[in-house]
Amino acid sequence: MQDDIRFQVLVNDEEQYSLWPLANDVPAGWRPTGTTGGKQECMDHVDQVWTDMRPRSLRERMSSDS
Repeated sequence: MQDDIRFQVLVNDEEQYSLWPLANDVPAGWRPTGTTGGKQECMDHVDQVWTDMRPRSLRERMSSDS
């Protein structure tokens, strides 16, 4: 991969995050979060916001079991 590729941060309905090249169409099931930039910049953002790696459905199920 080239270092000059711009990325965007995507999220799905399970609140899982992914980096995606800004020039590519967003794949089905994903939506942009509004964060764009270089790869490291986007990775740093994901590290800040994605603090619980469990899918949303699992988090909800586990909290209802309590």
